Amino acid sequence: MPIIVNLDVMLAKRKVRGKELAGEVGISEQNLSLLRTGRVKGVRFSTLERICEVLQCQPGDILEYRSDENEQSE
Repeated sequence: MPIIVNLDVMLAKRKVRGKELAGEVGISEQNLSLLRTGRVKGVRFSTLERICEVLQCQPGDILEYRSDENEQSE
């Protein structure tokens, strides 16, 4: 998948626990876990905004695009 979720990295950098972030953002710990592992199809901008507010970061600090190796060989 070309979109990489680096939420765990930002949580570690900011020394914030997942449970704390979920509470401040207003989402369940289960949904946060799915986001952290990249097993979601999408994320609401309002949720992304709230995560960035709490972690004092930019969306690009959390989400990263990497092209598939298959596309590069074509």
